Amino acid sequence: MTNFAASSRANVYARITDQIIDAIERGAGPLRMPWHHDGAPASRPINVLSLKPYRGVNILALWASAGAENYPSGVWGTFKQFQSLGAHVRKGERATLGVVWKPVTPDEKDGAALSGGAKPRWFARGFSLFNAEQVDNYDPPVAPTLPDSARVSHADDFIAALGMRIIPGGNDAYYRPSTDSIHLPPFERFVDAETAIAITLHECAHATGAPHRLDRNLSGRFGSQAYAMEEAVAELTASFVLADLSIRHEPRPDHAAYLSTWLAVLKDDPSAIFTAASKAQAAADWMHAQQVRVKAAA
Repeated sequence: MTNFAASSRANVYARITDQIIDAIERGAGPLRMPWHHDGAPASRPINVLSLKPYRGVNILALWASAGAENYPSGVWGTFKQFQSLGAHVRKGERATLGVVWKPVTPDEKDGAALSGGAKPRWFARGFSLFNAEQVDNYDPPVAPTLPDSARVSHADDFIAALGMRIIPGGNDAYYRPSTDSIHLPPFERFVDAETAIAITLHECAHATGAPHRLDRNLSGRFGSQAYAMEEAVAELTASFVLADLSIRHEPRPDHAAYLSTWLAVLKDDPSAIFTAASKAQAAADWMHAQQVRVKAAA
């Protein structure tokens, strides 16, 4: 039972990781990753029934699949979910693998449950998802969109609510842990407002890892590759939040310095992208929680 579960979990890790590796190696542009997007409503994968956005590694898996198949829709669901709406997945359509986490109680010998209220472990189980473009008789709801005049201002408000110390000046963008400060070039140095927002969120993502925030330390998990993986976490965090804010996410020039390391880690460790996506989702959740805190205090 336990060996089968471990084998099944490893298979889910490997299949999703392989899909993401393929998307990175097949990039549609210079250093384009599966987590780069144009900020359109379809950028954020949502479930067809609940209309809730997918989270963590499922976002990456669905982005990778949508990119490979050129799906313009961000609506996904299971065969039965579409069927319950009177829609039908077309014959011969291939599913995209998603992952759901199920609790598994730790076992003793022969599967006997441990005493003393042992905490369950979480088991990754794969399931099949289809995009709305693979379905007949489905009319997607009209997604709300922000006018261009509101796009930057609402992002500025989002960043301000994080309460982080941001210091403009100089030529480089970076987070300095010793002073818990984010340093950015002056706004006019950026190509456009969207790029300024994206880079600011990237550096804010680094700051979420501070001990008094999420206390994120990847050195024990990734050793000498921890710095490059922290960059991946920051990029994923920015990408998740930018999709929520309907702002495009383009490749950064410094991706070239990390690309070979990211691919090496993913190929050597199929669960690495799950860890990175989980940490990024936690950072994005923290950022969204600050918006609630600020509104409640107003």
